[in-house]
Amino acid sequence: MKTILLIEDDRALRENTEELLDLAGYAVTTAPNGKIGITAAKELLPDIILCDIMMPEVDGYGVLKALNEDEITKQIPFIFLSAKTEHKEIRKGMDLGADDYLTKPFEEEDLISAIESRLAKHEILKQNAVSDHKQETIEDDILDLNELKNFFDDNGDELTFSQGDIIYKEGQASNTIFLVLKGVVKCHSMDEDGKQLITSLYRGDDFLGFTSFLKNVPYQESATAMEDVVLAGISKENLKEILEKNHAISLELVELLSGNIKEIKQQLLQMAYSSVRKKTAQTLLQFADIMTTQADEPIKISRSDLASVAGIATESLIRTLSGFKKEGLIEIEGRNIKIKELKALQYIT
Repeated sequence: MKTILLIEDDRALRENTEELLDLAGYAVTTAPNGKIGITAAKELLPDIILCDIMMPEVDGYGVLKALNEDEITKQIPFIFLSAKTEHKEIRKGMDLGADDYLTKPFEEEDLISAIESRLAKHEILKQNAVSDHKQETIEDDILDLNELKNFFDDNGDELTFSQGDIIYKEGQASNTIFLVLKGVVKCHSMDEDGKQLITSLYRGDDFLGFTSFLKNVPYQESATAMEDVVLAGISKENLKEILEKNHAISLELVELLSGNIKEIKQQLLQMAYSSVRKKTAQTLLQFADIMTTQADEPIKISRSDLASVAGIATESLIRTLSGFKKEGLIEIEGRNIKIKELKALQYIT
């Protein structure tokens, strides 16, 4: 039975998460703060550690730093549990050596999937360490998605776009993969009537532009900056070489892209079967999650973009937004929309 150390100061979340992991067949030990967590990690040597970032005594960064200073504990897979944070804060933890992060509140499926993925990767790396000698090249030092993102940061061509700029067009040869360093990008295509449909949204730390690893395969959709955007671009040929040398990253990338497909399917189901009110509410929440970092921060978004993602006419969306405003669920000032009643929007049917 695999063992897990859960370091979390929120008692309710700690107990609920422990129960989920127990039911999933893991042996769980908990710690209410970072100081106790460090001691427990060194005594128990668990198979994996889940750790909150903001905690008393010692925060998550301090826990990770302390464990990385020990030759034994630094080998233990480490996953951060964090509230929604800025791109730089997330990368800070990853750069310190964390293997992954989960944004609270998280779903049981995402939690178990992250744990299984990291445990599997750890086993692969252990096996590879016994059987293979690493070649001393920069590409061979890339062992997971976080290191791949760092490679994009350090070696990619940095590109900047202003709000409304087209990053690439549908039909254009797709020879570059991007990492979003800053801002939000929308991918979109046109239907038979010339109406724009937003197919996906990308924010800081997301990969953008995956189509095929064959040369000159055209993009199947266009990409546009929704605000000022900074990207790091790597050629598909370069990325292909990295993946061929590091099979563990290939598996993680397949898992990531599979998750993107799942999200798109959920969006299509929402567009097909949900009521106009539910489509509008879910689209507002989707944009708020991607474009804001604080609960009371307004979304600055065009009505046409909202309607495109929701899959409804702009006029219907505007009427629905007016209804939400009258109900006190949102505030509207120009292009800015501020969500006042988050829970009420979540339960609209």
